[in-house]
Amino acid sequence: MHVTVEVVGEESYDLEVEDATYADLLREVDLSPHEVSVMVDGRPVPEDQPVETDHVKVLRLIKGGAV
Repeated sequence: MHVTVEVVGEESYDLEVEDATYADLLREVDLSPHEVSVMVDGRPVPEDQPVETDHVKVLRLIKGGAV
């Protein structure tokens, strides 16, 4: 399945996945479920839910800063 993962305000990634969860998508783009919310059609989805759509928006809740 082809899935576009759009990290809002940053980059978009085109991925090919099979039998993946939303947490699997996050790992592919080097993000943690603890720092983002995954949105499908404007609604948050659990990270352990199977991917059933071809476009996902990821909202970053925590972003590292400079020390």
